[in-house]
Amino acid sequence: MEIRETIKTLPTTSGVYLYKDAAGEVIYVGKAVNIRKRVESYFRKETGSVKTDFLVSKIAGIETVQTASEAEALLLEAGLIKRHLPKYNVELKDGKTYPFIRITKEEFPLVSVVRQTTRKYKDVAAEFWGPYVNPALVREALNIIRKIFPFRTCEPFAAQLCLYYDLGLCQGPCEAKVGRQEYMRNIKNIKLILDGKKDDLYRRMRRRMEEASLAQDFEGAGRLRDQIRAVGALYSGTGDINYYKEAEQLQRALALGRAPARLECFDISNIMGNQAVGSMVSFLNGKPDKNNYRRFRIKTVQGIDDFQMIAEVVRRRYSRLQREGLSFPDLIVVDGGKGQLGAALGELKKLNLSLPVIALAKQEEEIFVPGKRNPLRLPHDSLGLKLLMRLRDEAHRFGLKYHTLLRAKKFLGLDKP
Repeated sequence: MEIRETIKTLPTTSGVYLYKDAAGEVIYVGKAVNIRKRVESYFRKETGSVKTDFLVSKIAGIETVQTASEAEALLLEAGLIKRHLPKYNVELKDGKTYPFIRITKEEFPLVSVVRQTTRKYKDVAAEFWGPYVNPALVREALNIIRKIFPFRTCEPFAAQLCLYYDLGLCQGPCEAKVGRQEYMRNIKNIKLILDGKKDDLYRRMRRRMEEASLAQDFEGAGRLRDQIRAVGALYSGTGDINYYKEAEQLQRALALGRAPARLECFDISNIMGNQAVGSMVSFLNGKPDKNNYRRFRIKTVQGIDDFQMIAEVVRRRYSRLQREGLSFPDLIVVDGGKGQLGAALGELKKLNLSLPVIALAKQEEEIFVPGKRNPLRLPHDSLGLKLLMRLRDEAHRFGLKYHTLLRAKKFLGLDKP
């Protein structure tokens, strides 16, 4: 019963789950797009697998780690399996062979996907990550990594440059186009990704970028900057480097803990207080997530009072997420100025929620931030500001469409109180 109660509190985002036995040892590590749904599937009356049922009988605790994307979850899963060596990750495979990522210990290491770790690979020592349950996803993740940190895949070692060098996917160690020290930096970065050590990777790359800048190696610093952004795109679950630039700018400008992946924006539409409605749109990785759009008929406010209307819709939105145990956005945006921001903050405080929230005022596009007297003004060509403006304009469009619909219904006598 305790485990089933625990499951109800698990997040519904992508991430990794770790099953522990009564002694606190990790016995299984898995990844999921929706952690709660995946874990629930193990505790059905009939799983169809004797081995799975035996695993479930040993589970005494569950630990989870949320991630921004399924790709990040897959990479984190591999690192945790390598660290904990949980016995059931091997025993639950039902005789199948699942892929591992293999990195050899040669002068210029080879990176490849293999089906087993026990096979002799021409007596070359190597490290392994895995096993991975989804072969297609592991290859996709490795292809993305290779675009950021090129590596060789030729076996045996090639005698001359190949197409991968021309495509920028290999640095050409076969013809000494790259030195061992530089090549091994890429390999080290790849290992940090596979081990789930994202923070260590960022610190390492930023330190090198600063060193390159101090040495006036601006080309090298620029290359490292682009790699940092590309790694961010990998972890945010999008290959769109432009989105990551936008999110990275917002993170810096607003002093957020991380680059925001999900943003939600509120807007109020009414004419002299009549047919007042609220709208909320959601963006995920810079793109409209229309399944999570919401619209609200104002119920508790009479007359013209945008502040109280914002308070109502914010209260209704996040009290519901709270009740249903759903995940919250990385950033909340309200259309307006200090008053609207204060109204939203007041409702979040009543709900005991501490979420990043700002207000974006029209005309001058000023950003009001909690605790700051003066608004923040980003350059008009700022990618971060353009993302906020797209979000706000979409909320306004969505709200106006609903407001127009209600007015038409009232005119036709179809509106229900």
